[in-house]
Amino acid sequence: MQEIFKKLDLLDYIDSFSKLLAREKSIIMEGDINLHFRLINELSNFDLKEPPKVANLDNALLHIQKQGVLKIYEIYEFIKIIDYFNYLKKFNFEGKLAEWIDRIIIPAEVLNICNYFDEKSNLKSGINEDYDAIGEAIYRNKQEIKQSLYKIINSTKLRSYLVDSQVHYINQEECILVRGGFNHILKATVINRSNSGFFYVVPHSVSALKQKQSDLINKQEEILLKVCKEVSSLFEKNLMFLKFINKEFDRFDHYQARLFFAKIGDKNFILPNKKGKNKLVEFRHPALHDPKAITIDFSKSVVMITGVNAGGKTMMLKSILSATLLSKYLLPYYANKNTEVGTFKEITAVLDDPQSVKNDISTFAGRMVEFSKLFSSKSAIVGVDEIELGTDSDEAASLFKVIIEELIQKDIKIIITTHHKRLASLMAANDDVELIAALYDEENQKPTYDFLQGTIGKSYAFETASRYGIPHNVIKKAKVVYGEDKDKLNELIERSSALEIEYKKKIEKLEHEISEYERLNRNIKEQKESLDELIFEEKSKLHKEYKDARNEAKKAIKAKIAEGHQHLNIAHEKAKSIKTQKVQEIEQDLKVGDRVKYRSSKGEIVSIKGKKAFIENDAGMKMQVLLSDLKRSGNIPKPKQKSSVTVQKPSTGHVKLDLHGQRADEAIENLDKFISDALIAGFDEVLVYHGIGTGKLSFAVKQFLDKHPKIKRYTDAHPSQGGFGAKVIQL
Repeated sequence: MQEIFKKLDLLDYIDSFSKLLAREKSIIMEGDINLHFRLINELSNFDLKEPPKVANLDNALLHIQKQGVLKIYEIYEFIKIIDYFNYLKKFNFEGKLAEWIDRIIIPAEVLNICNYFDEKSNLKSGINEDYDAIGEAIYRNKQEIKQSLYKIINSTKLRSYLVDSQVHYINQEECILVRGGFNHILKATVINRSNSGFFYVVPHSVSALKQKQSDLINKQEEILLKVCKEVSSLFEKNLMFLKFINKEFDRFDHYQARLFFAKIGDKNFILPNKKGKNKLVEFRHPALHDPKAITIDFSKSVVMITGVNAGGKTMMLKSILSATLLSKYLLPYYANKNTEVGTFKEITAVLDDPQSVKNDISTFAGRMVEFSKLFSSKSAIVGVDEIELGTDSDEAASLFKVIIEELIQKDIKIIITTHHKRLASLMAANDDVELIAALYDEENQKPTYDFLQGTIGKSYAFETASRYGIPHNVIKKAKVVYGEDKDKLNELIERSSALEIEYKKKIEKLEHEISEYERLNRNIKEQKESLDELIFEEKSKLHKEYKDARNEAKKAIKAKIAEGHQHLNIAHEKAKSIKTQKVQEIEQDLKVGDRVKYRSSKGEIVSIKGKKAFIENDAGMKMQVLLSDLKRSGNIPKPKQKSSVTVQKPSTGHVKLDLHGQRADEAIENLDKFISDALIAGFDEVLVYHGIGTGKLSFAVKQFLDKHPKIKRYTDAHPSQGGFGAKVIQL
C-alpha cells in the first residue's frame, strides 16, 4: 500500500490524514463502502467532539482472555471508549446512524465501572473506603515531612550551612541543600549533588516519616491491585462486548477522521460508481502547491496522453490514479463534487524504471514482467508512464497495440503517456481509445499545462531543449540531422490521425441525425394512429345520429307506410354509400423486439411462429395474436415497477443466549432466531449457554451448529464463561 502511495506522491497526504485518527491503524475500512458513505453523510449533520486518543488494546484483550490482571492505565483505555459511546447515545441520530448506535448496548455492570475513575485515570473518592483513608494518611504524612524539614531549615545551628531556605524535590524525595561540613551539625543522608558542589540531603529525623510514607503507598498499591483484579474479572465476563466495542470504535474513528479531513481545505467525498463513468472535474493533486485544476473524461478503456515534454503528462496520469485510489478508500480530496470515478478492484502504477543490478533485469524486460501480471487481473486500472521505455519505439508500438487490445477485452482500463506518435496513430481508430494532447504555447515557448481531448500532440523536443539552455547552434545541427523528411512524416502522422478523428466525429454526428430522424418518424406514426382513432370515433357518431334520425322518421310516417318506406330505402342506400377510409400503413415485416399495437394495447414482440406472434404488453401480460392484427408502434414503454423485499433489522441485539431448562426442539428454535438476529445486527462472535446435564441439549446444539451455513467455527467456552456447558460461536 505504501508503495503505490509513494509512486503517486500521496505519502504526505495520507500521513496528514492518519494524524487525525484516535489511534494508529490502516486507512482501509472493511465492509460496504456505500453504507460507510451514507453513515458519513448522516454524521456530517452533527457537531461532535473528536474521539479521545486511545492505545491499541489487542494485547489487553488477549490478556483478559487469559485471565490476566490489567494495569490501571489499561482499564482506563477501555473506559475512554465506553465513555465516548455513552456520549454519542445522547444525540438524536436518525436513519442508519441511529440503527448503528442503538445496536451498541453497553452492559450496566460495565457502564458502572466508568464511574470509578476521574479524567486522569485516578480512582475517584468514595469508591473504596480503605483507599480513601490511606490517601488521607499519605497527605497528612507529606505535610509532617514538610513541617519537619522547615523546622530543621529554621534551626540556628544549621543556618550557616544552608545554601537556601527552600525544600527541594530531588529523585522524588523532599530534601534540603547544604554546604560541606553539615555533618557536624545534622545527621542526614546525601541523595545528590548540585552543579555548584553543594549537597542535597534528607535528615535522619525525616527518614522515619519517609519510611511511613513508603509503607502507605505500598498499601495503596495493594488496594488498587485488588480493584484492578475485580475490574479485570468483570471485563473477562464481558470479553465479547469489549472486542465488539473496540472494533466499532475504530469504525467510528474512521468516519470522524474523514469528516475532519474533508473540512480542512474544503475537500469532497467521491463515491465510486458501477456505471463505468470516469471524469475528473477540477481535480487538484495534493502534492502540488497552487496546482492548475484538471478536468478530463477518462471513461473509455484506454487514455493515451501525448504531447510536449515537461507539459504535465505524468502528473495527469498520477492525478487519474490518485483520484481513483482515494475514492476506493473513501478519502476526501480536492475536486468538484461532480467528479465521477468507477469501481476498480486493483490499481497499478507502472511508473519507474525497473532496471538495476540488484534486479538483474533490463528496462524493457521489467516492463514486460509488469504487463504479464495484468493478464491475470480483472476490473483493474493501470497507469503506464512512457510505455515504449527501453526498446525500439516502432517495434514497441506494434507489440503494445496488440497487448492493449487484449487487455481491453479483460475489462482493464489503461492510462498511458508516450512521446512517440506511432502507437498513438495505430490506436487512434479504436473506439475504446481516448487521445489526449498536452498543449504548448508556441508564442511564449512553454507548456500551458492544459490538455485537449481527441488529438495527438507534438513533443516539442527542440523547443524544450532551447528553453532549458541548450545552445541554439547545437539545436540547429540536431534539426538538420533529424531531417525534413522525418519532420514531414510526423506531420503526416499527426494530420492522418486528426483526419481520422474528424471523420469519426462526422460519423457520430450523422448517427445522431439518423437517430433524431427515427424519433421524429415514430412520433409521426403515433400521430397517425391517434388520427385513425379519431376518424373511427367520428364515424361511429355519424352512424348513431343517422340511426336515431331514421327511427324518428319511421315514427313520423307511420300513417303513410308505403310512401315512407320508399323514402327510407332511398336514405338507407345513400348512407351506405358514405364510407370513411382508414389510413393504411405500408406493409412491413415485423420481427422480435419490435414495438407493436394490438387493438388498444401496446407492447413488444417476444417471439414469432408462422403467422402468429407472442407479445408482451406494457402491463406485463403475454398473449398470442395473428401477425396480420398487429401494427407498429413507436411509443416508449413505461418502466416496469420492480418489487423489493425489505428485511427489518432487530431494534436491539445481544451477544449471549441461555438455553438452560429448555427442550431440545424449543432450544433449537430459539437458537436459530438468535443466530439470525446476531447476523443481521453485525456481530462477529456470540456466546450460547446449554449446560452439561444429560448431554441431549448439548448434542442437539452441536448438530445445529455443524449444519448452519453461516457458522465459521465454534469452541467450548473458557472455564470462566461456562466451560463445556457453553459454546463461543464465530459468525
